[in-house]
Amino acid sequence: MKIKRLGRTGLKVSEICLGTMTFGNQADEKTSFEIMDTAWEGGVFFIDTADVYPLGATPELRGRTEEFVGNWIKERKRRDKVVLATKCRGAMGEGPNESGLSRKYIMQAIDASLLRLKTDYVDLYQVHSPDPETPIEETMDALNDLVKAGKVRYLGCSNYQAYQLSKALWVSDKKGLARFECDQPRYNILYREIENEILPLCREEGLGVISYNPLAGGFLTGRYQPGQEVQEGSRFSLYQAGKMYQNRYWQEAQFMAVEQLRQFFDARKRSLSQVALAWVLAQPGITSAILGASRPEQLKETLTAVDLKLEPEEMEAANDVWYNLPRSKDPTIALR
Repeated sequence: MKIKRLGRTGLKVSEICLGTMTFGNQADEKTSFEIMDTAWEGGVFFIDTADVYPLGATPELRGRTEEFVGNWIKERKRRDKVVLATKCRGAMGEGPNESGLSRKYIMQAIDASLLRLKTDYVDLYQVHSPDPETPIEETMDALNDLVKAGKVRYLGCSNYQAYQLSKALWVSDKKGLARFECDQPRYNILYREIENEILPLCREEGLGVISYNPLAGGFLTGRYQPGQEVQEGSRFSLYQAGKMYQNRYWQEAQFMAVEQLRQFFDARKRSLSQVALAWVLAQPGITSAILGASRPEQLKETLTAVDLKLEPEEMEAANDVWYNLPRSKDPTIALR
């Protein structure tokens, strides 16, 4: 497991970040602990969560993932050993001020997250997506106060377009505020939009990049077949989130692309899930890839990809996929 520097900061993270969005929905607490133990044994000490997790959570489940992560860190006595990241932005209640990136909500959200995580600080606090109803100046000023108060060590963002990230960086520079030190975008063999503007911007400004969905929500494992019905309990069937994942990947062109990749790498005795993760880690500018699981054996199998080096013809086969896929007519799919 390689250790990387997060952007221009002095913070070191493992090149695999454990994603926890399955905890509390697809994985109960016992299984979640086993997954975290497996990650730790594999050299992963970077953990990413969010206040609204688990993925597909009904209102009463929101926050459950942070509780599981906090319980594990406390029980294993690893707070000082773990780089802990969480996020805010999504709705944690039904009230008008129970979501977003206003000063009021950010201050409320961090305290609630710290309580669930059983800690007095997080190493990385990220805004989950932009909030068009709140001025970026208000958001960055509030986040800066969290850093000054010691509740947060570093700041990051997720799902920002390049112009939004640029504006946030400009505001921080202009006002002398703590800035975003990393970005968390969606990135995999089937979705490479960030190569156009986000990755060049992050390289230019010295931001780390923590990519999510490296396996396309499990689609790049090759276990789904064309014409197959969506399986209950999979990411593609979850409450609210299932339809989003189907819009992203459950399309005929993506099925055909994955099948071609599977046949190509089966002939070379390569696991497609390992190839997909190794491909992301090999891309310039990627600091860490977020890898999740609903069972510990899934994680154990995929983690071996950190030692996998793809041959030039294998990289070419994976690279060609994106250029042959049709582009979505719905621009919002890329931002969810």
